[in-house]
Amino acid sequence: MSESQRIAFVSPRFADGNTIGGAETLLKSLAMDARQLGYSVDFLATCASNHFTWANEIPPGKREIDGINVHNFPVDDRDAGLFLQLQESINKGKTLSPEDQERWMANSVNSSALYEHLKANDYHRVITGPYLFGLAQRVAALDPTRTVLVPCLHDEAFAYQDILKPMFTDSRTIIFNTHQEQRLATQLYGQHSMAMPVVGMGIEPFTADPNAFAERHGLKDPYVIYCGRREELKGTPLLLDYLNAYRSRTAQDLKLVLTGSGEFHPPEDLAPHILDVGFVSESEKHEAMAGALAFIHPSQLESLGIVLLEAWLASTPALVHSGSPVLVDQCRQSKGGLWFRSYADFEECLMRLQSEPAIGEALAKQGRAFVVERYSPEAVRTRFSAALAR
Repeated sequence: MSESQRIAFVSPRFADGNTIGGAETLLKSLAMDARQLGYSVDFLATCASNHFTWANEIPPGKREIDGINVHNFPVDDRDAGLFLQLQESINKGKTLSPEDQERWMANSVNSSALYEHLKANDYHRVITGPYLFGLAQRVAALDPTRTVLVPCLHDEAFAYQDILKPMFTDSRTIIFNTHQEQRLATQLYGQHSMAMPVVGMGIEPFTADPNAFAERHGLKDPYVIYCGRREELKGTPLLLDYLNAYRSRTAQDLKLVLTGSGEFHPPEDLAPHILDVGFVSESEKHEAMAGALAFIHPSQLESLGIVLLEAWLASTPALVHSGSPVLVDQCRQSKGGLWFRSYADFEECLMRLQSEPAIGEALAKQGRAFVVERYSPEAVRTRFSAALAR
């Protein structure tokens, strides 16, 4: 591949330091894959780091991070109140007029300076995502013939807005994370999506000491773990309520370990049994996963469970919410996890894992084998190269 073939990755944020999210991590990983494939790579992001305020906190300009040329551009002035009002209307099932959909996108995250940079540079491909931002919608509309969309699509009210459909019908290529995400796009936007590639994200296999984390933190009792943002959309309140009920009903002294960011408000009885370590190194996160009875993923809105794949590499079984077709499908394909629809299911699954360790060991072994085979960096890079060549 010639270095003259330049690729731009475009996302609202670049995954660095505390600025971490699933879509950001995925796009950064694909950018590093593109470098490995021989492309010249620029990563275009805004000056925002906080995904709630979208305030311009990072100085504009170019810098090198992890070997990638990152360009930061200011977020445009926006009417955040109007945006949230329209978004709330969508959440409540209201059909917005075309004019209100335009206002919704116009007051999302946008950057005129970033758009001008794209117009002035002759990139071979422009890879953008996730779908639910004015940034991705505007970038895809600038030149669909060179646009590669990485949508990270969920089955949510926003996905049904007509203004987003051209991204999926007009972009040169769409890269999906899973076949479940691809099926959803086909239902929403037409058969065009079925011809598009499913790539995913490469994860380097690792091993982790299952005793190190507990010894470091003085944990004597078994624990389950959740890693990621603590918010309602990720299912954190449900997890806290279910685990509190489980401890009360079964008298099992099961702890909860949390890594990641965000406020959470546990039931009073559960609070003393939670260890929140916040942001930790990758090695400590993997050790925490390795020592857990199970990795619990309560989210229903996923396009690829990256932390789920990491947990399997750490040889830990999974317990996921059945409301996420993506996570359930990953558990089915790998035979690496169980899923719950209600509290009764949750209790039954955890009791089985606690009382029959061989079940968890078998699930973990199968999950790890699945990730090593399907999500190795080499396997993903091969799929990604074919997607770029479309």
